[in-house]
Amino acid sequence: MQYSHEVEEMFCVAKGARHDAAPIPEEGRWVKAKEIKDISGLTHGVGWCAPQQGACKLTLNIKEGIIQEALVETIGCSGMTHSAAMAGEILPGKTILEALNSDLVCDAINTAMRELFLQIVYGRSQSAFSEDGLPIGAGLEDLGKGLRSQVGTMYGTLKKGPRFLEMAEGYVIAIGLDKKGEIIGYKFVSLGKMMDAIKKGVSPNEAYEKNIGTYGRFAEAVTVIDPRKQ
Repeated sequence: MQYSHEVEEMFCVAKGARHDAAPIPEEGRWVKAKEIKDISGLTHGVGWCAPQQGACKLTLNIKEGIIQEALVETIGCSGMTHSAAMAGEILPGKTILEALNSDLVCDAINTAMRELFLQIVYGRSQSAFSEDGLPIGAGLEDLGKGLRSQVGTMYGTLKKGPRFLEMAEGYVIAIGLDKKGEIIGYKFVSLGKMMDAIKKGVSPNEAYEKNIGTYGRFAEAVTVIDPRKQ
């Protein structure tokens, strides 16, 4: 440690204040975090790239400072999916400090990592008040049945009105309109469940038919249209 001549010549004054780190909530405990290994928690965050062409939702499950589980979800940019593939391999096993200072290939993923870091080290994780936190695998369970991201895709024009293309339930194959032409429901196919059935040997046509559902007052529709073609 090097000191300037001016500091070396100063009189030594005792430090009276003992202002310790403030405790933060972590997995049902109050922790005075002083080292990376003091940090635990599961949380989510969203990041975006500089031109704002795409976004990333990142979920991390951290135990004693080490990332044990990472879920990387991207939308809006084709290149981001490949970046996410690399980030999904890079993140597990790193400390949160290493991860913060790792190139996660895509600006949106890097920004999401920054936002998560702030949440976690300030005690704002989703599992802050969950005793012992959440088990490894909780991030995957967040996807629900079929293990697909919750995606909403809507399109609309002033001239032709709105189109529902993808909802939480699945890929929208038809929207139902009432006599005034307003949407009152939709028909969808759950792609995740359909693919699971096909992998188990069910024929594609049967798997498709068995995983179709409706939402709202679709059965009462006066007009039914394909939102992608009509």
